[in-house]
Amino acid sequence: MDYEGLLMAIGSLSLLALGGFSLASLREGEYRAAKVAAGLALGIAGLFFIATLLPDWFQTVILAGTMALAAAIAVWLLLPIGRLEIGPQQPQIRVDERDVMFARARLRPGTPEFSSYYSLHPENRPGDDLTRSKPGLRSPLSQAFDPFLFSAAEASFHLTEAVRHAVDGKSAGTKREASPADMTRFLRGLAIYYGALAAGITRLEPYHVYSHIGRGTGTYGDPVRLDHSHAIAFTVEMDFSMVGANPAAPGLMESARQYVEAARISLQLAAAIRELGYSARAHIDGNYRVIAPLVARDAGLGEIGRMGLLMTPRQGPRVRIGVVTADIELIPHKRRPDPAVIDFCRVCRKCAQNCPSRSIPFDDRTELDGSLRWRINGDTCFRYWCVIGTDCGICMTVCPYSHPDTAFHRIVREAIARSGAARRAALWMDDLFYGRKPSPKKAPAWTQVGEGQSPKSEGSMEDTGPASNVP
Repeated sequence: MDYEGLLMAIGSLSLLALGGFSLASLREGEYRAAKVAAGLALGIAGLFFIATLLPDWFQTVILAGTMALAAAIAVWLLLPIGRLEIGPQQPQIRVDERDVMFARARLRPGTPEFSSYYSLHPENRPGDDLTRSKPGLRSPLSQAFDPFLFSAAEASFHLTEAVRHAVDGKSAGTKREASPADMTRFLRGLAIYYGALAAGITRLEPYHVYSHIGRGTGTYGDPVRLDHSHAIAFTVEMDFSMVGANPAAPGLMESARQYVEAARISLQLAAAIRELGYSARAHIDGNYRVIAPLVARDAGLGEIGRMGLLMTPRQGPRVRIGVVTADIELIPHKRRPDPAVIDFCRVCRKCAQNCPSRSIPFDDRTELDGSLRWRINGDTCFRYWCVIGTDCGICMTVCPYSHPDTAFHRIVREAIARSGAARRAALWMDDLFYGRKPSPKKAPAWTQVGEGQSPKSEGSMEDTGPASNVP
């Protein structure tokens, strides 16, 4: 039997597969992964090539061992390890937007809103005052200050602020009729045509909607009234090379840019629906009436992971979400809960280990208000943002689901979706190739202008207050 030919074939396939992954990693800027893959390619292929020079009995042993190992791995990857019930996911109460950290950060001492809020919630005052003592988002005194990139991010935030009053409007007098199926197909396609990565439809539920206004248009503290029956949720992708530099300024710049994209698509889609004669409202950065991740999850776009962000099938948390609500009859997408994502987040904990403020829990999901999920400490998370000056995003960057949607990563994602054992193997491989605590990557060269960084501020995570693993 031609053992030499078989050994050469296995060695060549190993060289091609791992060598191809090494080259793909280089294109992604993942230099550690490229080196590890290249080393494994040479080592494994070399072993099989050398084996062709050894006696027949030794070749037989190597081939038998290789086939036995391959069979064992194949069986192991099919074992039903990690099957779990996804549990209840529908909160039984509505969230008051005034309690959200972004709304509390806008309160200013001496204003009626400041006095009224802290008279009702004095327990939040000490932590919020500590947060206000930090330099703040996009501050020249923050640790990650970059005058060029911060100005670019500021320009994007200016734009989303400028269009906040355009989220709503009068609908045309004549309603254009179509079947719910046709209207659903058209509006979902329109969202993607306008630039969305993926889009889905859900019936609007009470727990999707904030109970009271905390920011944006309208009067602070007023009850939220949203007489719409359905919601269209969509995602836009954040550039892998830019968010790879998190928590530095390029990540903030990309985050702001995609908030603009989500706002643009939302505004266009809502306006188109109103032109068809129906009531519609866009929900954009700084002017939401709904909890976008919950809407997107129920529209079938992903699951809520350990870090509290929407985990999409192909980009993981590396997306921004847009939502349009409308009083129009549509067909909701049949959501299929994905226990594989929940199980992977249970065993991974990479985001929690890399979180600078220890705001992401290490323990398992807990049930509160009727829903079973992880709850981050939003206060300590936002406080760190105010120290560093960006929206951090380290959790998003290190997440194994955030890798680019290429053939190599797609194969791994397919295995993760099918097998609990594959999830654990994938996590081990992710740590091997990328590291348990990956270092930030360099952003594109054009973003590196001048000195880039200001002197560090006096704030540091040592004085941001106690962090908790239970949000």
